[in-house]
Amino acid sequence: MSRARQARWTWRFAEPPERIWPALADTARFNEAAELPKHRIEEVLQPDGSVIYIGRARLGPFAVAWRDVPVEWSTGRYFRHARLFHNGPFKSMIAALTLSREGTGTRAEYTLEVEPANLLGRLILAAGFFRNTERTFARLVAGVADYAAGRAEQPYVAKAAALPAEAAARLQVQLRQVESEGVRPELVLRLETLVVEGLEFDLQHIRPLRLARLWAAPEREVIELCLRAVRAGMLTLQWELLCPNCRGAKQGSGTLEQLPRGAHCATCNIDYERDFSRNVELTFRPSAAIRPLVEGEFCLFSPMTTPHVAVQQTLASGETRDVSADLPFDAYCLRTLHPGGSTTVEWKSGGFPAVVADATGVSAGPPAPPGMVRLENRGEREVTLVVESRAWVAEALTAHRATTMQTFRDLFATEILRPGDEAGIGQVTLMFTDLRGSTALYGRIGDAAAYRLVREHFAFLAAVVRENDGAVIKTIGDAVMAAFSDPARALAAALAVQGRVAAFNRDHAAGSQDVVIKVGLHTGACIAVSLNGRLDYFGATVNLAARLQGQSRGGDIVVSDDMAGDPGVGGQLATLGAQPETALVKGIETPIAFQRIVLAPS
Repeated sequence: MSRARQARWTWRFAEPPERIWPALADTARFNEAAELPKHRIEEVLQPDGSVIYIGRARLGPFAVAWRDVPVEWSTGRYFRHARLFHNGPFKSMIAALTLSREGTGTRAEYTLEVEPANLLGRLILAAGFFRNTERTFARLVAGVADYAAGRAEQPYVAKAAALPAEAAARLQVQLRQVESEGVRPELVLRLETLVVEGLEFDLQHIRPLRLARLWAAPEREVIELCLRAVRAGMLTLQWELLCPNCRGAKQGSGTLEQLPRGAHCATCNIDYERDFSRNVELTFRPSAAIRPLVEGEFCLFSPMTTPHVAVQQTLASGETRDVSADLPFDAYCLRTLHPGGSTTVEWKSGGFPAVVADATGVSAGPPAPPGMVRLENRGEREVTLVVESRAWVAEALTAHRATTMQTFRDLFATEILRPGDEAGIGQVTLMFTDLRGSTALYGRIGDAAAYRLVREHFAFLAAVVRENDGAVIKTIGDAVMAAFSDPARALAAALAVQGRVAAFNRDHAAGSQDVVIKVGLHTGACIAVSLNGRLDYFGATVNLAARLQGQSRGGDIVVSDDMAGDPGVGGQLATLGAQPETALVKGIETPIAFQRIVLAPS
């Protein structure tokens, strides 16, 4: 009978566990850097609603299949990943990592346990399997040490591979085009290095916000870099519909027009709808003419693929388990990996509430001892329990944010929803502006001069909106409608408009030709639709934003109470001396509350 063989490695780092965990727990990038092959996952639905994950790959001369058991982990502490093989030389392979604080540094213990299935498996193990693995691990751990110490930007690098001559020449032409459009050369060089040398895991879903963090560059500049690279043919864009549980992309499309309204996540066995502001993400990947990518996974259940999940554990029926965990006070969702209910807790003091699963769902139980999470499975079947932060993926460029950027609307005007389709947006901030007394202005200076002044004022507004990560949606006569994903940026844009209008008048008009701008701002939910061949917004939020602009006297800013309630806005309003007011507006029966910012003349 074959016995499992085990090897253990101990590594020490000068940096604390919170610096080491994001690298060593990033098992997808770790596996690619170790030059393991990609594999495909088949998700097999079970009668009880759970899912079994079957991996398939070619390992040298062997085509093998295995059951991929969901990884167990406690963030910053440990993970355990098991694969149970259906065929091939091995019966099972279990990898486990434990981190512990050692002074100001970290002690990491990595265990690899392999059970041979037959004579061939025993021969592979006897021929230096663990010795070869140790050499690979030594190389990877050295990269982690450099990363943790700040000597490297990332812990893992791809195996060097030169592009074919034709692809390399094509790439240089595209890079020159991107740079000619005003993108900083250093950012263009960064993107070139990523496309040529980056890990495939990173290239399958290029996230501009992640790149901005790694490169210490402004987010808008990196987003615009990627958008311009698409226009040049260097990258392709993809709209992906993320599962609200695992955050994985289960449906996607190269165009908004083809993006489905909803999707089914086989991993979590749930159906879900799309929301532009929450779960539709815009990512990028290299054009196949530059660097084609092999489809597949390096690790389905990497802890760092779902960093919002703090604890994930699989419990047998009737099992109770206490897990060490370092969780900050916050809001958490307690749920099962597969359908089985969920509950949200606001943890503010004391021990963390127990996670209790039974036939009716998941509930919060009595607090566990400090530093622990208690999990209880009172049901009749095995269940994987999850404790996750309610924060959405911080590095996801949502469809809402992308489509409220001026560069996107300029470069991809044809990216629209199909006729009759609409997409929900949980929150958008709209700014409406208009010229005060524009009819009198036309009468004073004549139609031609007034038209020219209005067009110049449109360009002035568009520039301010773009600087603040918004987009002009449309103009209506002398009015402008702009959209922002961040209420604070919308307020900044409004302040900039009124703060710079005097300079605009000095440059473009004089005396009786001065323009006075009215501004109204409102935040709320709406739907995105296609109208006149462009993306537009529809709903009560749009109507109220327009009505609030009508309450502006010119030179001031009117802000709805809904927007004033945003944490990034409320404090600024108090500093700016905003005054509360109410008014009846057309189409709304009850008075509307808002705040007026009166700015000193500049």
